[in-house]
Amino acid sequence: MALNIISTTIPDRDMSVALQQQVQSSIDLRSPLVIRGGGSKSFYGRASAETSNILEMRHHVGVTDYDPSELAITVRAGTRLEDLEALLESKQQILAFEPPQFAPNSTIGGVVAAGISGPRRAFSGSIRDAILGVDMINGDGKIVHFGGQVMKNVAGYDMSRLMVRSMGTLGVILSVSLRVLPKPEKEITVVIDASQEESLAYYKQWRMQHLPLTATVWYDDKLTVRLSGTDITLGVAMQYFESLPAAVLLDNATMFWQSIRHHQHPFFSEVTKPLWRLSLPASAPVVARFEGNLLTEWSGGQRWVSSNAPANIIRSVAGRHGGYATLFTGQKLLPEVPPFPILAPELFALHKSLKRKLDPQGIFNPGRLYRDL
Repeated sequence: MALNIISTTIPDRDMSVALQQQVQSSIDLRSPLVIRGGGSKSFYGRASAETSNILEMRHHVGVTDYDPSELAITVRAGTRLEDLEALLESKQQILAFEPPQFAPNSTIGGVVAAGISGPRRAFSGSIRDAILGVDMINGDGKIVHFGGQVMKNVAGYDMSRLMVRSMGTLGVILSVSLRVLPKPEKEITVVIDASQEESLAYYKQWRMQHLPLTATVWYDDKLTVRLSGTDITLGVAMQYFESLPAAVLLDNATMFWQSIRHHQHPFFSEVTKPLWRLSLPASAPVVARFEGNLLTEWSGGQRWVSSNAPANIIRSVAGRHGGYATLFTGQKLLPEVPPFPILAPELFALHKSLKRKLDPQGIFNPGRLYRDL
């Protein structure tokens, strides 16, 4: 496993200046600029603007600051997620939000810009909870810094968070500082026979018991639960699970959770139907049973629906239960459907105002998030 790009000695100035010069040229010409890392999430969101003006980030790599004892790391945006996590693994640490890796060239800048978290998110926090600071090129062509590498440094912290899920529309992320977690001492996975209704009842019960959960998945009447901790904490938790009917330990647990995290599970292989991501309150009941397939995560807070049901119906159902629906994949099947939730007029006006302030010439990934942004 090559870690040669993970280095605190890689020269940064020349690459940063080259990126800054390309941004400045786009500003001067008012030419749209497509920001591209590994390209592993090009399927997600609206299509990039048609332009040959591409800002390649994949050569802007390396860790610039990492003291494992501080539980924080600063890494350049083009660094591959695979390499970053290999470094953390060597120090027995992990990214708290367990981001998916859709291809080997997935970059940490793309991870932040897309804002997609994995199975651990509901129990250890999202990317927004983990981000401590960013260096970026703004719409005036300047390199600016927001936040710090420790939680107590709150200067500009909100700006750092705004870069999460911005899809590159607010600026060019040069580097990002992230909080990391110690790797759990031990993990076990339990599988329980349960209907969707029964799984939601289990989730409600478990929230009251403070079990050491770090991931849950319900699919095909099987509820799969990951628990993380010490031998003592897991031993206590297993006393409860051993009392449940037909609860069994999963042998190939690591492979299973990798398949869920990286969308390699058979559920995600369906390509003839759009895949919707429903973000709902964890307490929401079973939603309408759409034609198609269903998988739930995050103790009911994230529900994946693979279905040909009309977009307005899916979004209406999600809204009725206090959530929203994102068209995750299938944009080619539904080209006229906005991938991201439709915003209320006053909220969209706020987005436009923010875009104008940070990107006055409108050059950064125009239309990638919403048509008029």
